[in-house]
Amino acid sequence: RSSDLWPSSRQCCVACRPGPRPPSHCEQRSSLLGDRPRYFRGSAAMSNPFAHIVDTLDPQQPEKKFFNLNKLEDSRYAQLPFCIRVLLEAAVRNCDEFLVKKNDVENILNWSVMQHKSVEVPFRPARVILQDFTGVPAVVDFAAMRDAVKKLGGDPEKINPICPADLVIDHSIQVDFNKRADSLQKNQDLEFERNRERFEFLKWGSQAFQNMRIIPPGSGIIHQVNLEYLARVVFDQDGLYYPDSLVGTDSHTTMIDGLGVLGWGVGGIEAEAVMLGQPISMVLPEVIGYKLMGQPHQLVTSTDIVLTITKHLRQVGVVGKFVEFYGPGVTQLSIADRATIANMCPEYGATAAFFPVDQVSINYLQQTEKKVKNIREYLEAVGMFRNFSDESQDPVFTQVIELDLATVVPCCSGPKRPQDKVAVSDMKSDFANCLGAKQGFKGFQIAPEHHSCTVKFKYNGCDFELSHGSVVIAAITSCTNTSNPSVMLGAGLLAKKAVEAGLTVKSYIKTSLSPGSGVVTYYLKNSGVMPYLAQLGFPQKNDISQQSLHHNTNQPIEIGRA
Repeated sequence: RSSDLWPSSRQCCVACRPGPRPPSHCEQRSSLLGDRPRYFRGSAAMSNPFAHIVDTLDPQQPEKKFFNLNKLEDSRYAQLPFCIRVLLEAAVRNCDEFLVKKNDVENILNWSVMQHKSVEVPFRPARVILQDFTGVPAVVDFAAMRDAVKKLGGDPEKINPICPADLVIDHSIQVDFNKRADSLQKNQDLEFERNRERFEFLKWGSQAFQNMRIIPPGSGIIHQVNLEYLARVVFDQDGLYYPDSLVGTDSHTTMIDGLGVLGWGVGGIEAEAVMLGQPISMVLPEVIGYKLMGQPHQLVTSTDIVLTITKHLRQVGVVGKFVEFYGPGVTQLSIADRATIANMCPEYGATAAFFPVDQVSINYLQQTEKKVKNIREYLEAVGMFRNFSDESQDPVFTQVIELDLATVVPCCSGPKRPQDKVAVSDMKSDFANCLGAKQGFKGFQIAPEHHSCTVKFKYNGCDFELSHGSVVIAAITSCTNTSNPSVMLGAGLLAKKAVEAGLTVKSYIKTSLSPGSGVVTYYLKNSGVMPYLAQLGFPQKNDISQQSLHHNTNQPIEIGRA
């Protein structure tokens, strides 16, 4: 019966076991039908045992409240890593003595002791981000719930995500056309043709659901859109300020940690549970303090730094742990550099790689036209604004690792995995050693007599030959790189030098350029490097919206045979 499935807010629903439940639980369930639970509102009268620490940020705006963690008057708070402070605030704000209990708050506050005891704590992130591959099933489930409610005589429009959710369509385009001025348009036409049914469904979802935004194809890579547009850093919702945090259905969701927004990748079921208002149950993590010192050499890029850090952290072992960066060297890194380092978090195995908010973060928010006054005031009020040059702010970590940025050298990775760092000076000898090494991540097990063999082939009427190490795909893509102006402009300047030196790209090499967002396209165009990129086969309108999951269609038959 409809009354059994969707009862009043003071009763339990079919998702609960039969019998009475605490009012706060029922209120949370009823919020699925459109009513927000009381503890989401900015009133000090909320059913929360920590309501007494609710404070006003600005006397001129008494209706704007926040949970002032300093009013806990606990000396342990100032020693917590900044990422743990985000977990603590979420637990305090959402404490209802049912899903989040006072004991959970105490466990997080007592992190220095409890981190070694595999204690589980609940975490309710501020929002969820989805990409189209993993986000479609979530939208389908919400549509199915609406369909069920309608069949039972209820109002289907009451079915909406409780936790704000953003779905970015960026994983569908493929590179079928390249080295043409109309590559983008032709690839997008095929994208819409192949995914017409999915896109029509998502278009409906963008209009039907409240608390869910769907970013259309062609907007950019999910993580770049998250960094430039979706990130709040501090939420101002229902009269309450609180830190921005999220989980996402992409492993590189951690890129947003570079801006000071705590986030990491989860499975689709976990993400959907969060959308339905359920907290994530997680083991209270150890936090590795990664201290950066010194200043990088002018020829060193963010990619060199991240490959060095990746190799270092894989040697240390950080699986299942948080990494928090601190030290005076952090001030030498732009938000783009920090985001690059945080983006590679899955490659070194940590759950999150967090850079607390500092003045560089505030400057970035101003560049992306966000209001920063209340953001800085709030973070300073709750002790979450970082001055990396002030050692007195350094928290207590599980373990401390140090890196002098002056020791980082230009490097690349491979031949098979991005975490296998190779100094550029060693690249030739390393590849030669990999040819004969045992089959594995660093070996191809090719007999010595075949190391220098070549294969001739014809392509478009011209004669070519391939040897070990020949380039057949040249893709400027990946969310790790396309978010960073220094490396993207570096590629443009390299193209300019190559053209001026008379160099060309062989016709059989498949090229593609995937700026992470319209902003990247804008500065590439205005810097004057686009004509040179186009001349080498990376035209201005080539796959501007291409995703971080790089889809390259099959190579020509001639190359495959060779």
